Amino acid sequence: MRHIRIFYLLGILLLFLALAMFLSALWSLGAQGPDRLAFFTAILITASVGGIVYWFFSPSKGKELSIVENFTLVTMAWFAAGIFGALPYHFYGVFDGNYLHAFFEAVSGFTTTGATLIEDIETLPRGILLWRSLTQWLGGMGIIVLFLAILPRFGFRSMTMFKAELPGPVAERVVPRVVETARRLWLIYVALTLAQILFLLLSGLGFYDSLCHALTTMPTGGFSTYNGSIAAFNNPMAEIVIIFFMLLAGINFALYFRLMRGDFQIVKNPELRFYLAVIAAGIALVTINTYDLAAGDFFLVLRQSAFQVVSITTTTGYATADFDLWPSFSRLFLLFMMFFGACGGSTGGSMKQVRWMLMFKYALRELRMVIHPSAISSVKLGEHSVSAEVLRPVMGFGFIYITLTALATLALAFMGLDFETAFSAVAATIGNVGPGLGGVGPVETYLVIPPAGQFLLTVMMVVGRLEIYTVLVIFLPESRRLWMRNIRKKG
Repeated sequence: MRHIRIFYLLGILLLFLALAMFLSALWSLGAQGPDRLAFFTAILITASVGGIVYWFFSPSKGKELSIVENFTLVTMAWFAAGIFGALPYHFYGVFDGNYLHAFFEAVSGFTTTGATLIEDIETLPRGILLWRSLTQWLGGMGIIVLFLAILPRFGFRSMTMFKAELPGPVAERVVPRVVETARRLWLIYVALTLAQILFLLLSGLGFYDSLCHALTTMPTGGFSTYNGSIAAFNNPMAEIVIIFFMLLAGINFALYFRLMRGDFQIVKNPELRFYLAVIAAGIALVTINTYDLAAGDFFLVLRQSAFQVVSITTTTGYATADFDLWPSFSRLFLLFMMFFGACGGSTGGSMKQVRWMLMFKYALRELRMVIHPSAISSVKLGEHSVSAEVLRPVMGFGFIYITLTALATLALAFMGLDFETAFSAVAATIGNVGPGLGGVGPVETYLVIPPAGQFLLTVMMVVGRLEIYTVLVIFLPESRRLWMRNIRKKG
């Protein structure tokens, strides 16, 4: 049993999670915050468990991971991050001892969902709020991808791990070596975060607000330090800055690397052009539909429409208006965009626009084949033909995504929730969006969901963030047989 390597790597993950908690605790210590003891206890437990697991399973550190073990490690890492990441909330008493609520909040952070159970955010100390923001930033580019970037010597170097965690139908390498790819992606991510902090400072926000909101914008997370989200600032310039960086966060990060190398042909990238066109069309439609609500103030309605469309499409989840009060068309349009998502390879969640493009092109080809059954036709993305190896998992992903959404909605409806609340809650959690409609609208919390439903939605957050296959594949009978075979060999 001591030779199962994934537990050795999980021990390392917990040690670095304790270090991340310490970074938030430093703010609490400097401000003499009331959450200092909570952080100390959480760090002690996380580091102790991580150290014990690391030491006990250290005999396995030289062994290679199988494909099933890679997927299992990634899945377990995200649930472990939620379990231990909830400790600062639990020990401070954010949820009055309800650990399930703390777990929900932590998983919502790491998966960059942004759904919350906290009714009055502004009463919490700044150390806790910084930890809340940091969980989203760590989860945005991926916990395992971070370890691939900084800890390859410990064995975090597998391309399978990289593909299992990075969002999108194809985990694109920007350089031949997976470790270097992870490092480049994280450097771009850090650079954009620092740039947003600077621009928010220039827009008039203080350093703390700029830091926390940059940490939750670039991962398309949406946690704010205010009950009113971004609307609390009443700062049009800050809203424009956040819109811009939400747009950037929704673009495939591999394109930034190509841009840094002087490749300006990225403007011809079909997914990028489709992404920008969808957002532009959405802003225009919602602006027209909500114009009467702004008493003739065109620029106000344009700014609010642009903010909400970009926020929901990129799955960030910030709000500057209660869009649940908007006309039916705008509400339903935003609900639809929860399924659309941003680009593959971005920090955004949901199905991704490249998948929608491929599914549409595939369906169109099948329609043409009805008329011309003997014709030879391929699905193309730009100038490139898409292979069956790429199309097959895309089609399967779409089917499983919709099926899981339907089943989870039925489960919440069985628990007594109305259809609007149940359906939008599932769409917002599996898509890592955050706010939904009805009882989980942009000015509400997820407290309306019963405990069993909260646990279900917590699982949906992880399933959505890891793009379904990573989680579900480990439950296949073949995976269990391979697991047992590996245990017998390593034991």
